[in-house]
Amino acid sequence: MDSSPPPAAIRRLGQNFLIDPNIVRKIVALAELSPADTVLEIGPGRGILTEALCRAAGHVTAIEVDPRLHTFLSERTAQLPNLTLLLGDALTHPIDHLPTGTIVVANLPYYISTPLLFRFLSQGNHFARMVLMLQNEVADRLVAKPRTSDYSVLSVTAQYSAHISKAFKVSPQCFRPRPEVDSAVVLLRAHEPRLRRPEEEQRFASLVRASFAHRRKTLVNSLRNEGYDSKQVEAALTRLHLSPSLRAETLTLEQFLALTRLLARIIHDW
Repeated sequence: MDSSPPPAAIRRLGQNFLIDPNIVRKIVALAELSPADTVLEIGPGRGILTEALCRAAGHVTAIEVDPRLHTFLSERTAQLPNLTLLLGDALTHPIDHLPTGTIVVANLPYYISTPLLFRFLSQGNHFARMVLMLQNEVADRLVAKPRTSDYSVLSVTAQYSAHISKAFKVSPQCFRPRPEVDSAVVLLRAHEPRLRRPEEEQRFASLVRASFAHRRKTLVNSLRNEGYDSKQVEAALTRLHLSPSLRAETLTLEQFLALTRLLARIIHDW
């Protein structure tokens, strides 16, 4: 290994480097890797997780946005023949060349964790599963159930695409520099889309966003404020045996899906 000192963290890039080898072991174990697996790592940082992934998987592709860290890692990991280290922005860097079934394992930069998550989820089953380190409050929203304060647009839209479980919390002491928030590791297993066509998925996503846009208002009023026709929404809710006075956080994922389908038919026939 190269003995040169690692670059210092840059706050604006959300760099909090994992230093706890026990957490690394737990992440790799949760990913259930085999020599036949291909792994995508985002933000390898100083490489502590990268090296463990290379020992467990057949091939690892790691994308690092920081040129300093890319240079440092290129030297540090020169003896790892199954690592492809790329310099680029994970939000835009091409990832569709990776084999179907690739497993994503990453300590995500918190400031871009949500858009990155949805970029992966939008690929359908291309990524079989994901083991992600996230801000603890984001992890809580991902797994939240209806009628709870954490239940949100993020909960519904992420659970549409994957089965999600919160595996374990991670203390700020496991990082350098220490983040100001707690972290958590989540496991996501992608499943088949529940809607048949892209336009249906777009209607679903728009409906969910509009439903939660005015959280304190009833679902009917929130949707009306976002451009939906109140009478059409009320008609759809009535057919689904749902009260017009309920709020968005009371609907399950399946009820949002049913409302999407029914509302589309009502609008078409109106």
